[in-house]
Amino acid sequence: MVRGWYTGASGMNAQQNRLDAISNNLANVDTTSYKRDITVSKNFPELLLRRMGDDGVYKTPFGSADVAPIIGKIGLGVELNELFTDFSQGSFKPTSGDSDMALEGNGFFAVETPYGERYTRNGNFTVGVEGYLETKEGYPVLGENGRLFLQGQKFTVNKNGEVWVRPVSNTDADPILLDRMKLVNFENDRYLSKQGSSLYKDTPVSGPALPAEGSSRPRIQQGFVEASNVNVVNEMVQMIEVNRAYEANQKSIQSEDTMMQKLWGETVRLK
Repeated sequence: MVRGWYTGASGMNAQQNRLDAISNNLANVDTTSYKRDITVSKNFPELLLRRMGDDGVYKTPFGSADVAPIIGKIGLGVELNELFTDFSQGSFKPTSGDSDMALEGNGFFAVETPYGERYTRNGNFTVGVEGYLETKEGYPVLGENGRLFLQGQKFTVNKNGEVWVRPVSNTDADPILLDRMKLVNFENDRYLSKQGSSLYKDTPVSGPALPAEGSSRPRIQQGFVEASNVNVVNEMVQMIEVNRAYEANQKSIQSEDTMMQKLWGETVRLK
């Protein structure tokens, strides 16, 4: 019976982890470019049950075998296997800012931080006080040749990420190619590590950042930002499922506890 307690408790822990992920998704439903987290659970190894009264071995032409017949299998509970990020495309929201950009397709902007290069899909950028294109947290956005200095210049970004500028004082001048946005991809982007502020860091499993070129390069839509890919209705349905599964595991533990109390009570009375 003790096994039943552990099995029910493991189920409650798994549902708690799932609920934490769902709650975080719902809390970030309005966060620009947020990508939902998904939990994956796995069973503990199953045990084979054999009839105890038929123990023994018998000889075969290939050696020996157990005469105890197999009754079936018994599960030992469940545990969290992994928590990964779903990078499916979010919808585009139009803005009035030239510095706002959205990525269409798989890929990330490169950002310079005090902790090294980080990556984001949040294109809600701004021109900082020093004249560089920055994130809302003040981290410079990188082009292929470094930071993008845009102070005092009217700029446009085409779908390929090329940044064309012209002086604000002379909008009739021919545009000049300043740089091209640095966009990267990963072999296994689902295993990127979230760093907060919509930033991601590469891991040994995700692989290093690879320059996005050709058909793998996402297109940039200037004047748009990408919404989160969280579906509120689906998340709420999953939350109800989690609550019911949690309650079912809780009741199984209570039933095991009741049977254990009855067992010890009957044993003491018989003595």
